[in-house]
Amino acid sequence: MNIAFVGARIHDGKTLHDDHAILVSNSVPTLIRRADIPSECRIIPLDGGVVLPGFVDLQVNGGGGVMVDGTTSVATLRTIAKAHAGLGVAGLLPTLITDTPLATAAVIDAVAVALREEVSGILGLHLEGPHLDPRRKGAHDAALIRPMDADDLRQLLDANERLPNLKVTVAPEAVTCEQITTLKDAGVLVSLGHSDCDYETAMRSFDAGATCATHLFNAMSPLTSRTPGMVGAILDAPVSAGVIADGIHVHPATLRTALAAKRGPGELFLVSDAMACAGTSQRSFTLGGREIRRHEGRLNLADGTLAGADLSLSRAVQVMADQVGDSLETAIARATSIPAAMLRSPMGLGKWPDRLTELRYMAELGADPVGMETLL
Repeated sequence: MNIAFVGARIHDGKTLHDDHAILVSNSVPTLIRRADIPSECRIIPLDGGVVLPGFVDLQVNGGGGVMVDGTTSVATLRTIAKAHAGLGVAGLLPTLITDTPLATAAVIDAVAVALREEVSGILGLHLEGPHLDPRRKGAHDAALIRPMDADDLRQLLDANERLPNLKVTVAPEAVTCEQITTLKDAGVLVSLGHSDCDYETAMRSFDAGATCATHLFNAMSPLTSRTPGMVGAILDAPVSAGVIADGIHVHPATLRTALAAKRGPGELFLVSDAMACAGTSQRSFTLGGREIRRHEGRLNLADGTLAGADLSLSRAVQVMADQVGDSLETAIARATSIPAAMLRSPMGLGKWPDRLTELRYMAELGADPVGMETLL
């Protein structure tokens, strides 16, 4: 029997549709006009809300009580992916922050195995560091931050051959333009972040092949009247940038300014920067032996330094729509089609709506989505 879901607005990753329905035939969903629903269909009414593709999160440090670190296994990655699936995420890049070469190698191996075993939701890997600027370390361990050498470059190129998607966050101070070009030419998504460089240096790195920036405004040289810094370069260059839209990492007014100033074709997209507590009720966890405390939507080290975010992408969409002033249509795109388009391989995300398990039903803006399959 064919089933048609009606009564909700439907987002296709780019556009928000009214007066449409989702026709499910042989478990394959299709977006159709409501007037075109076949007469023999079973109709399932939805009480308003929005149906949308599953979110795509390019920066996930942990979830389900565990972190991505040197001990990460396939079981760890499965736990993280499951926790974020419960928050509406169809695909993610597990993210390792600055660590040792051995830890990096272990995580690359674990992700490669998880992909071979087709762990649902794992799209590749994001290595955030260790090639950063210690002056903008944030919660990263300064003792492990270092410039990229020939061995590091070989490790990244090897990982890139093994993984469908590899994103690497680097600071221009810690890499050469030649290294950026080599990575870009190999198909690595090179992102700039955790840097105190000036505008001109950042622009040279973008010219060399970096096409992305990591958590705009956070852990980078700011925009001022005579020194545009990395923030100014990101807004002025045709690159995309992740933002942590929790209302804490970046003030909504600052995000409004960024949206008005951003030059295309690059766009801002949403990331959770989620940590171990995502999808759980736990109040604290450890990061590199340091306690991270969870309180009122914030994650902090003992000295008050922000350490990742206590954020779901549904909440980020709500902040963008309600506090920043984005249209709901655009805010959803920033968590779905825009980050998905940055991937080298869509890994089954495909053209919406290809898989029923990727659809999410938000009963109200900001509520944690539920899978459409739970409504069947």
